[in-house]
Amino acid sequence: MHAGTVGIVLVAAVAHAIWNLASKYKRGDTVLFVWAYTCASALLWVPIGIALVWTGAQPLDGRLALGSIVSAGLHVAYSLTLQAGYDRAELGVVYPVARGTGPVLTMLVAVLLLGERPSWVAMLGALGVVGGILVVAGNPLGSGRRRPAHGMRWGTATGATIAAYTLWDSFSVTSLNLAPVSYYAGTLLLQSLILTPSALRRRGDIADAVRRNVVPVLTVAVFSPLAYVLVLTAMRTAPVALVAPLRESSIVIGSLLAWRLFHEGHLARRIAGAAIVLLGIAAISL
Repeated sequence: MHAGTVGIVLVAAVAHAIWNLASKYKRGDTVLFVWAYTCASALLWVPIGIALVWTGAQPLDGRLALGSIVSAGLHVAYSLTLQAGYDRAELGVVYPVARGTGPVLTMLVAVLLLGERPSWVAMLGALGVVGGILVVAGNPLGSGRRRPAHGMRWGTATGATIAAYTLWDSFSVTSLNLAPVSYYAGTLLLQSLILTPSALRRRGDIADAVRRNVVPVLTVAVFSPLAYVLVLTAMRTAPVALVAPLRESSIVIGSLLAWRLFHEGHLARRIAGAAIVLLGIAAISL
């Protein structure tokens, strides 16, 4: 993978870590929080997408509609599956399994079904990134875990949705040749429309939820789409089998920041995992 593309994905990983840390400060209803930052993201990015359509940079046609509709459905399925897993099993099991299985499934499909052929060094690097992520996240089967198999099932289901939207979005920006910004702007708009009925059922709590979470909502609204638009841009020139695991290096960044900001433990393990991820990134960049 070209060094410039690696740099784009790593910048996206930093942006991803920032918005995930911001979401840790969320207070109150999760559905309203997700709906609020999705709507705010749409307000920021949809005008840019409209401008691209207006100038002819992105035709307003069936390809854009199809790509955005399917992507929005897959992203909402991911959000709902992840939240269901968090409601029914331990986050410490669901989260690392989901973020580890997602890129692994993406790599398998890309190599076995889509015909991508990254070099063996790059593939070993991608597997190294996934392995380092799991080292940072810790052993989901470790002592103190309640019903780890249950959490692993939810984590695997979530990882499958991650692989699904990653592969579809890669197809949209490469085979359908959709511009990443206008494509994701359309996806955000549709996601906000899909989530609005659930938010309206909680209409009495909307004002309080937004007021209590202004800073996290705005932070996520800016950095979450920025991170993913950068990933979509990288997918136009690099194999999705490599982009998928590389973008998950955000977990390492977020984990180290969580140790510093929230005084979470296991610093030695986090550093060891980060070192493995860095070696994997070096192999991919070769």
